[in-house]
Amino acid sequence: MPQSLRRIIFSLFAGLSFLTSSCYKFEGEQTVPAYLHIEPFVFTTDFVTQGSNTHKITDAWVYVNDQLIGVYELPATIPVLQTGTQRLDISPGIKLNGISATRVPYPFYKPFNLTSFNFIPDSVQIIYPNTSYQDNLHFAWMEDFEGVSNSFEKTNSSDTTMMVTSPANNPEAWISPYSSFSGMVKLDTAHKLFQAASFFSYVLPGKGKPVFLELDYKCDHEFLVGLIAKTASNNLLLPLVVVNKSDTWNKIYINLGPNITEYNTAEYFKIFFEAALDTEDQASLYFDNIKLIYRDPGL
Repeated sequence: MPQSLRRIIFSLFAGLSFLTSSCYKFEGEQTVPAYLHIEPFVFTTDFVTQGSNTHKITDAWVYVNDQLIGVYELPATIPVLQTGTQRLDISPGIKLNGISATRVPYPFYKPFNLTSFNFIPDSVQIIYPNTSYQDNLHFAWMEDFEGVSNSFEKTNSSDTTMMVTSPANNPEAWISPYSSFSGMVKLDTAHKLFQAASFFSYVLPGKGKPVFLELDYKCDHEFLVGLIAKTASNNLLLPLVVVNKSDTWNKIYINLGPNITEYNTAEYFKIFFEAALDTEDQASLYFDNIKLIYRDPGL
């Protein structure tokens, strides 16, 4: 390998940020690694049944022969002490609840599998991973705001409601070949509190099973996402995640599973959003591509 290329490789490696507490150790007699350069994931969906293909896959969980090599922020160039044909799996990783310190493989995305990958020492091999949703998922709720109405209802505590951006292709909305509108909330001194819940209620699996709310958003004021648990005696509001400001469209994956398991006697659940002005005069919040997903218990 030319010295110039070797210097580039090692400078890339020196700048890597390893996100797991344990590092992959070079073992055995091999001293020259094969280098993998992993590009960001491409994510595809069936729009009719699975909605938009927006995602926020930040990391690659890399396995060789079912052994975890490490977790790497994408794009990444990594050394692997393997040679010849081996199994290579790369799982898409996310920031759980939008928190950088809680990075996990997303259980609803398929891993990228190369069952016979040829590792070549002293070389850089570029990988273009792709993924899609797992096959056994149930999309209990999808809201993309493209219909004549949306599936939110304001609560009795709210003095404003969620509207739809207007006109079509408003620059504030999430615009794509499938999207011309987004949900919108405006707060001002006469409308200081927004709280709205999903119009429908949902029976959701507990017992530690994963249940996620996916959400695209843009906002100049923080907002709260939570659950409403309907029990035999009353409705319980369970605040879950405070979502921070974002001047550009962002995505968050909110883990509902632990709270659903904790309140396993609830008859059903709703999702609610909430925002309130404090000292500010106004605020704007935009939402799109909301999905409530869990693994189909029948599969």
